[in-house]
Amino acid sequence: MTDTAQGRNGPTEFLPKLLTVWREGYRLADLRADALAGLTVAIVALPLSMAIAIASGVGPERGLFTAIVGGFLVSALGGSRYQIGGPAGAFIVLVAACVLASGVQGLILATVLSGLILIAAGVLRLGTYIRYIPYPVTVGFTAGIAVIIFASQLREIFGLTLPGAEPGEILQKLQALWAARGTVSWAALAVAALTAAAILTLRRVRPHWPGMLIAVVLASVVVAGLGLPVSTIGGRFGDLPHFLPAPVLPDFTLWREALPWALSFALLGAIESLLSAVVADGMSGARHRSNAELVAQGVANIGSGLFGGFCVTGTIARTATNVRAGSRGPVSGILHSVFLLVFMLVAAPLAAYIPLAALAGVLAVVAWGMAERHELVALLRSSRGDALVVGVTFLLVVFRDLTQGIIVGFALAGLVFIKRMSETAAMRPREEQLDTLRADRVVYHLEGPYFFGAAAQLGGILDRIAEAPRALVLEMSGVPLIDSSGARGFHRLAARSRRRGGQLYLVGLSGPLRRQLEAQGLQDPEVRYLPDLAAVDRYLDAAPESS
Repeated sequence: MTDTAQGRNGPTEFLPKLLTVWREGYRLADLRADALAGLTVAIVALPLSMAIAIASGVGPERGLFTAIVGGFLVSALGGSRYQIGGPAGAFIVLVAACVLASGVQGLILATVLSGLILIAAGVLRLGTYIRYIPYPVTVGFTAGIAVIIFASQLREIFGLTLPGAEPGEILQKLQALWAARGTVSWAALAVAALTAAAILTLRRVRPHWPGMLIAVVLASVVVAGLGLPVSTIGGRFGDLPHFLPAPVLPDFTLWREALPWALSFALLGAIESLLSAVVADGMSGARHRSNAELVAQGVANIGSGLFGGFCVTGTIARTATNVRAGSRGPVSGILHSVFLLVFMLVAAPLAAYIPLAALAGVLAVVAWGMAERHELVALLRSSRGDALVVGVTFLLVVFRDLTQGIIVGFALAGLVFIKRMSETAAMRPREEQLDTLRADRVVYHLEGPYFFGAAAQLGGILDRIAEAPRALVLEMSGVPLIDSSGARGFHRLAARSRRRGGQLYLVGLSGPLRRQLEAQGLQDPEVRYLPDLAAVDRYLDAAPESS
């Protein structure tokens, strides 16, 4: 199904796609398809949600709370037909750092506050602008997150024993892990390798099977059957709860500590969710409502925090699985949350036997898939500008901070764009037929946008002309945009021309651009606006002295 585009301020801008599906007519066949898709996604989300929670420094049950409550609200209220919400690997670094700095209560409050920020962003219609994050930035930070996720799982993959807490900074982390290399558990390494190999093999030979769940179950059976000395969920975290906890308000006295984390959660959540929605649109031909999606993500984060969960966002892998599984709309996402709740009710005791090395193997495969290796290499080879943006974003995400990487990458991408746009602004003497040549005027043809990046070209025009012309004519039919810096450049050019005894003529300028220049003070007689070159000649012939 395809969704028609809606106007920016149209009546359906904040309408959940669930209502759109019901209005189109929802049949029993659609429910069957959505139930199968929801079950498929739940099977994928079950081990992944627990793995992401553990890697984030919280208990596995909080990953399930996040997927159940947050996933339900994202699908019920969201502006994407196929979006699946839940905990995402992109948040592992931020969540772990937040827990380390302000504890679990600070994390929960930051999650709720990020929800309020996302709702405000949606109401203010910022979703349209967030979608303009440059592609090299998204590739750079996604690849950086993949490296950090993989590094965060090395301890469990190798079964290392550290004398203290594992450092958060990647260089310090690698140094600490290397120092503990003598504690390698070959059993843990074998379990992680078995899990990853099983997932990759099933993807190749049985791509429609739930490879992650099968691999985790297989690893759990092997560990329990052989009695391998490998850490399990039950051994480290105890038994999982059988039901959702009662909702509890967070401790708002921690708001000063939580607010910076909330801003980071909101920024990353908005980018990740809208990127996931765009991917779903590309796979299905649908059209998401970005501002409705931001509001839904905000409500989902508030709901997740109240039930003891953490950050919720749109998840690309689970959303893509939902589309491929034959989903007809948001009902599949709602049912995915219901199935997860049933799994927690029925199979919570069995989760205690899951090896942590197996979940580390799952996240290692996820990191490998997130890395976007081919896109990264292609951007590094495409141009120096793209290579600079993707490289700096990647390095900052890995070695400094995720939010800093996004902001600096976006700024660099903007500078590269400005440079490229300024290079498209061309200025050349107009080639004329011999019978139209006149000694009392000089004509330049301008093309491309004239903004602050290209305005400097205007200042050099008169310097190229040996004698002051009576008429300096700029033919501007090929100029689509002029900003305030460009308008200021025309001001200065007109003033210099008049000081040299001439007059500036702007020819062929579109009506909106002429009104823009006039509104900024560039009016007659400082400059003459004429429709074409013939009009300039008639004007010069009619007023030989005053022009």
